[in-house]
Amino acid sequence: MNLTVVVMTYNHAAFIAQALDSVLMQEVQCDYEILISEDRSTDGTREIVTDFQSRYPERIRLLLSERNLRSNVVVRRGIDAARGAYIAFLDGDDYWTRPDKLQKQLDFLAAHPQCSMCFHNASVVYEDGARAAWNWVPDHQPPFSTFEDIWMGNFVPMCSTMFRRSALDAIPAWYDSFFPITDWPLHILGARHGKIGYINEVMGVYRQHSGGWYSVHSEAEKLERTLQFYRDMNAKLGYRYDSLVRAAISRYFFEWAEEYEKRGDRERARRCLRTCLQGRPFNRYLSARGLLKLSARLYLPTQSVRA
Repeated sequence: MNLTVVVMTYNHAAFIAQALDSVLMQEVQCDYEILISEDRSTDGTREIVTDFQSRYPERIRLLLSERNLRSNVVVRRGIDAARGAYIAFLDGDDYWTRPDKLQKQLDFLAAHPQCSMCFHNASVVYEDGARAAWNWVPDHQPPFSTFEDIWMGNFVPMCSTMFRRSALDAIPAWYDSFFPITDWPLHILGARHGKIGYINEVMGVYRQHSGGWYSVHSEAEKLERTLQFYRDMNAKLGYRYDSLVRAAISRYFFEWAEEYEKRGDRERARRCLRTCLQGRPFNRYLSARGLLKLSARLYLPTQSVRA
């Protein structure tokens, strides 16, 4: 088996058929399997995936929870059961838009043995129409990124990833504790084994809706969870990358301080700046001049800053 597509799903009855159809439409020049890891849904999702498996028994395998296990366990279970030399991931509420998506990624990894994983751009779509669709990955994304880069922020949409199976061997049990953040710790673990390649094409959709585990949280809650993620991930990896992690904390919260300043929310900007200063603010990922200028703008009287 050359490729496994792991589809993670819980209460995605409104979306899962589109997700699976987008996998089944793939034109791949190798044998591949679809492994659906379903987490004891209560809305009919299980019945839908069971029907798909009955129609495509040679292609689809099911992993069904007897009780709700939560998303990280469902992801790790899928990785452990995968038979392919490569693993692609898709959440049951997302979908792919190009039939050659998987083949493009297989070709990319074959051509770039230095990469442990690759990804592509994805369109972020709001189910309620509250916001126009936008692309997850910015225009300036480089073709290759490093282990250090992925610590600075999660620029990789989960629905776009393909890993070498060897980069995800023995996912530790502590990965489960990062719920509901499933993607970023996985990207960090995979990036320890090689570079992250980027295909500059939109080939999938990340869906924002009220039933998402992470998207339902407020911006302030997400910032708190991000800070805790940094601290917990640092500890789980035995502080082997402590200097890098503290620098990443500083850069991440510096950027949010700048964002809140642009919005005119000085109090939140100051909070983020204080968090930035608790990390390792003087590092090669963050301009010391920019840090001092932002501090002056947020804390000194306006006339002093202008002077």
